[in-house]
Amino acid sequence: MAWQIQCTASPPPLPSFPPFTLKSTSSISLPLPLTRSSRYRSTHAPSPRPIAASFSAVESTTSTDGLGDSKTPLLEVRGLTAVITETKQEILKGVDLVVHHGEIHAIMGKNGSGKSTFSKVLVGHPDYEVTGGDVVFKGENMLDMEPEERSLAGLFMSFQSPVEIPGVNNIDFLHMAYNARRKKLGEPELGPLEFYAYIYPKLDLVNMKTDFLNRNVNEGFSGGERKRNEILQLAVLGADLAILDEIDSGLDVDALRDVAKAVNGLLTPTNSVLMITHYRRLLEVIKPTFIHIMENGRIIKTGDSSLAEVLEEKGYNAISAA
Repeated sequence: MAWQIQCTASPPPLPSFPPFTLKSTSSISLPLPLTRSSRYRSTHAPSPRPIAASFSAVESTTSTDGLGDSKTPLLEVRGLTAVITETKQEILKGVDLVVHHGEIHAIMGKNGSGKSTFSKVLVGHPDYEVTGGDVVFKGENMLDMEPEERSLAGLFMSFQSPVEIPGVNNIDFLHMAYNARRKKLGEPELGPLEFYAYIYPKLDLVNMKTDFLNRNVNEGFSGGERKRNEILQLAVLGADLAILDEIDSGLDVDALRDVAKAVNGLLTPTNSVLMITHYRRLLEVIKPTFIHIMENGRIIKTGDSSLAEVLEEKGYNAISAA
């Protein structure tokens, strides 16, 4: 049953709720509304040796290229290859990437370079099949995890075009997802009143009114509202790694500013962000630690924010020819 929450100019008192039962599930995955089986397909047989040992040879004491230092990485991707499940067309052709805690990474590239495919493979989208390489998240082999297990482990993805979920309102959806993550972490679940007290301050972070909580997930939302709603989900779940796939797509200046402010407000020394974008304007409001250029299914160049300036002045051909 939908919760009825009145929107007021000042923080409202905790509402009274009609009797209802909100069941928590450990299989919820957010935000992965897959229409087919969520079983992740992989033809790549993992190495029999411990996965952490396979990267020991590539650790270094410098992080100038974004590919590792003496700190423990949050995400390690080595030699990742993947094909489209139905056609077997190869899209990823050996992606290497290391993300440490507290870093912001941006991936840029031409259309068709494999950026969005890479993000979807990371979260376990069934349209893609891994054929080689390794992916380690928080020290565990992520390729062995189901999509919902990756979400509960602390991986979050904001899609380019978030889907509508008719009949499911925001607060019930977020409540179940949040309690599923707390259960995974061995923490007690929150009741309706406790959860409302937890989520209310986060609405201001994304410039959303309380009536958004009663609306069905993304149903009838504008582009800006959908992106704000995605960041609200991120704020509620407190993910360790947020993958933002073209979060700036379709946003006007004000909406982009709101989304960037929210993302920056969620950054801590322990979590990280992986952004995919075409435009420098996003990088001006969410400052990346590293920028990676992707071409033909591989990351071909890594640098700092000055790399975006080169792209804007000379285009991708200058990078490819370098």
